[in-house]
Amino acid sequence: MKTLISASILSADFACLGDEINKAVSHGCDWIHFDVMDGHFVPNISYGVPVLKSVKKCTDKPFDVHLMISKPFDYIEAFANAGADIITFHVEAECDIAATIQRIKDLGVKAGLTLKPATPAEAVYPYLNDIDMVLVMTVEPGFGGQSFMTDMLEKIQSIRKKADEIGKDLDIEVDGGIDGNTAPLVKSAGANVLVSGSYLFKAKDIDSAIASLLA
Repeated sequence: MKTLISASILSADFACLGDEINKAVSHGCDWIHFDVMDGHFVPNISYGVPVLKSVKKCTDKPFDVHLMISKPFDYIEAFANAGADIITFHVEAECDIAATIQRIKDLGVKAGLTLKPATPAEAVYPYLNDIDMVLVMTVEPGFGGQSFMTDMLEKIQSIRKKADEIGKDLDIEVDGGIDGNTAPLVKSAGANVLVSGSYLFKAKDIDSAIASLLA
């Protein structure tokens, strides 16, 4: 599968967010990763629907919306209407997982499930036929700039193996500590969508940083 780069704007300069998005896209990023935190599901607060609606105007690249919120079902329609192309929510959230997946799909948006590091791969298996992507967190969700957790590689391998067994063409996304050193590890394990934030936006040479993720 083709490797895709999803630029996480959580690490961008919010004073010039539109310019940061344009920079990421112009240098070859495939998606824009949009982290939503509610201060309850994770111990941090980021941004929400109004920001997505605004930055959606900056590019026609897909917006990859990761809901780190306690009750995702209640907000699916708002994020879909604001321009989300992919909505990923946590299996650990307070919702009916199947109903939330169906709600996303009913609104014409791709659906994904996310796993915290402590959650086993098996938690997403019952839903693989109904979703487009699994996001494996390779750090604890809530803050950028954390170190990559190597023990998540086995989880990526397990999900890819299960998807292959059922004949599912599944995107596996990874988020957390992805750089030129860890990208080959997650790709070898079966991931094909790499979320990168600080490694891209704080790079002196973003072209070299992207090239190292794709190498």
